Amino acid sequence: MTLTSTTHQAHLQSIIDRYTQRTAQSKQFAADNRSLLADKSSIGFNFSPETKEMCYPVVAARSQGSRLWDIDGNEYIDILMGLGTYLFGHNPAFVQAAITEQLQRGMAIGPQSERVGAVAQLIRDLTGMERVTFSNTGTEAVMTAVRIARTATRRSKIAVFTNSYHGHFDAALMRAPISEYARKKAVRVTGAKSWLAPLNWLLKQRLNTRAVPAALGVPAAVARDVIILEYGNPQSLAVIKAHRNDLAAVLVEPVQSRCPELQPQEFLQELRDLTQTHNITLIFDEMVTGFRIHPGGAQAYFDIQADITTYSKIAGGGLPLSIIAGAARFMDHIDGGVWHYSDDSVPQVPTTFFAGTFCKHPLALAASEAALSHLKAAGPSLQAELTQKTVDLVARLNDFTATACLPVRFTQFGSFFAIALTHSNISPLALNLLSYHLLNRGIHLRSGDKGGFLSTAHTQEDIDAIYIAFTEGLMALFEANYL
Repeated sequence: MTLTSTTHQAHLQSIIDRYTQRTAQSKQFAADNRSLLADKSSIGFNFSPETKEMCYPVVAARSQGSRLWDIDGNEYIDILMGLGTYLFGHNPAFVQAAITEQLQRGMAIGPQSERVGAVAQLIRDLTGMERVTFSNTGTEAVMTAVRIARTATRRSKIAVFTNSYHGHFDAALMRAPISEYARKKAVRVTGAKSWLAPLNWLLKQRLNTRAVPAALGVPAAVARDVIILEYGNPQSLAVIKAHRNDLAAVLVEPVQSRCPELQPQEFLQELRDLTQTHNITLIFDEMVTGFRIHPGGAQAYFDIQADITTYSKIAGGGLPLSIIAGAARFMDHIDGGVWHYSDDSVPQVPTTFFAGTFCKHPLALAASEAALSHLKAAGPSLQAELTQKTVDLVARLNDFTATACLPVRFTQFGSFFAIALTHSNISPLALNLLSYHLLNRGIHLRSGDKGGFLSTAHTQEDIDAIYIAFTEGLMALFEANYL
């Protein structure tokens, strides 16, 4: 056994021992429920025999503000924040009050909720979108947006971008057909430890637009209607133009949660012009960017109006709710368009199918109305101040890594910050171990995550603690020869 492997093993064992000792009840909870509960979170995104003993999430007992407590009694500063849901921290008083008030009035499902018009108006006021409908999850919202686009254009193909994430319906679970051999070759050429940098290098060499399923159980036939492109690459625009007569929609995360360092405003503006010219639906997936960077989301930030935009997370105030919003000429395909009583008006356009028992759930609408009203009253200064705190944190982290000569750089978009994988040299294992270093230091996020979210509940003291935990964790990995 080499010195490096001995050092690695000792370091890994020390992380395992500390994590499993301080979260023993969470580990027992996972073990007790494994045969019953089919749960992806119990294995994480980076399962390996090396880290098997740590493959379980902490089990939350309660949460408030910027913090949560697990069933072992550990207190954490949370930067996972409901995967970006809790812009105002956990359990904000104004959302709790709205839910409590609605709960006392009941949760009637079937009749129309009297809140639905007010929430739709808030969305229009904040985003400028003409018409709105509601669903439950981000996956459902994006799936519906694609169906609307296909209905409106009478075309079937969609274009998506590598490194984007649009939920787990079949058409979204696609990837470029890059072999493991090609990946390894790219790693050798680029000298990168991360999978993301060589993948981008490969795509730049030859833009392969063919899609293949990214998960078992996704039919290969679905891939025939999907084109995979590289985000920000001008060649992608040429491919879209070449397929202009077949494309129903181009589906975009304006800033990708997997690659937030890429913020291609000029590319997006050219994409908007191209899709508009050729009657291709431009769909913005704003699950992460929506209401975080600006009250009007990435559309307002980049000064681009998409045809359809989807929202969830922040928009639901902490409860399951998603939004499909867009121009009337697209959204009319939900209900046929606007008509009036006491005249001869009727729905004017054909409709597609859209439904869901829990769409417009009264509790979710109550939470959403409270959250969106708070955003509207606060104005852009809420996001601007939170963004500045995140910018300052990232600057401190990058000053540290530069001074310490660590091959890691951080980036941010709004109040979302992360390790910029395309500008860093960190292996998936090291990234996974860093998340456990943070957990062991009282900073909560999922194993393998490369960053997190700040909320209005995070204090400067919290941010200082986050900075210290990241710097200590990175130095520990460096000293153990992981960086």
